[in-house]
Amino acid sequence: MAKRNFSMVEYFNKRAQDWVPQLAFQGSTPADWQAWRAKALPKLLELLGEFPQPVDPAPDVIYASEEGGIIRERVVIDSEEYMSIPCVVLRPTDMPANGKGRAILCSHGHGPFGKEPVAGNRARPDLVAEIAKYHYNYAEEMARRGYLTIAPDLRVFGERADGGNPYPGRDKCNVHFIRGALLGIYTLTLNIWDMKVCIDYLQSRPEVDPERIGMMGLSQGGTMTTFTSAVEPRIKVADIMGYVNSWKGFGIQRSNFCGSQMVPEVYRYLDTSDIAGLIAPRPLLIEMGIHDTCFFIEDTLRGFEGVQRIYQAAGCADKLWADVHPNEHAFAGNKAYDFFDKYL
Repeated sequence: MAKRNFSMVEYFNKRAQDWVPQLAFQGSTPADWQAWRAKALPKLLELLGEFPQPVDPAPDVIYASEEGGIIRERVVIDSEEYMSIPCVVLRPTDMPANGKGRAILCSHGHGPFGKEPVAGNRARPDLVAEIAKYHYNYAEEMARRGYLTIAPDLRVFGERADGGNPYPGRDKCNVHFIRGALLGIYTLTLNIWDMKVCIDYLQSRPEVDPERIGMMGLSQGGTMTTFTSAVEPRIKVADIMGYVNSWKGFGIQRSNFCGSQMVPEVYRYLDTSDIAGLIAPRPLLIEMGIHDTCFFIEDTLRGFEGVQRIYQAAGCADKLWADVHPNEHAFAGNKAYDFFDKYL
């Protein structure tokens, strides 16, 4: 052979060099979009595998307290036979229980504190620092702007972290991905299911209009917003922050992901821009930080262009918004408030 190689790093880089997913959107017309969507959405659902069987959610409000015009509730919901979801629900004190309120599902990123900074918990200096670093308290901020928000812990984070370090020296997301894969069960799919259960709960709230529910999330929360909104039509508006960059860059070349954020063979068929494109024709905001060192701006801009092609073909280009901001990996908050106010 002319050139020999022993490096698995180089091997996968070369294999992905000219990779084009089999169902990558290539069209330009409404008919192209309809035909593509009819194939892409079933394939994504196939890749995710079976969702758990539903159970009685038996929601329990553990406590409720008022703080600065906001009512903060700790709520626990059962999502399947062997799992429950701890959540923080926030709402304005003057939100009436008339079934007309707007609600937002707020997903946290891959970090040590789960939902707490997203919900504005400032009980410790490290939580305060986390909020300041990422402008992370978007569930609290949206509640102060009139929305009912729910911030759940994703599996293996926050209160669901098994003490924080059950497998010393290993990423627990990857460990649980492998454990589940042995059974054909994927943590991303389980987290999507939990998000669907949270939507069920929001629709049951007396304050909320069941047809006015949105979703937003940063980083892994962006992953969750992308995948959940793609397969869950009850999400009417979505804000994806710090995500929608090709699997080739952050997945293959930089390995900047965990087992909670992918399913086997996903890039064989779909890139992240295709998955986000399945949200069309619903309104979508994508936030991209120029100084983001987690998801590089060059990659997210290319991802946005891929989503833009889908929205243009679907005839709803005006419902796709971009917020390119001069920050790191963070919630920008430049356009999100106007975006949700307009569409939700």
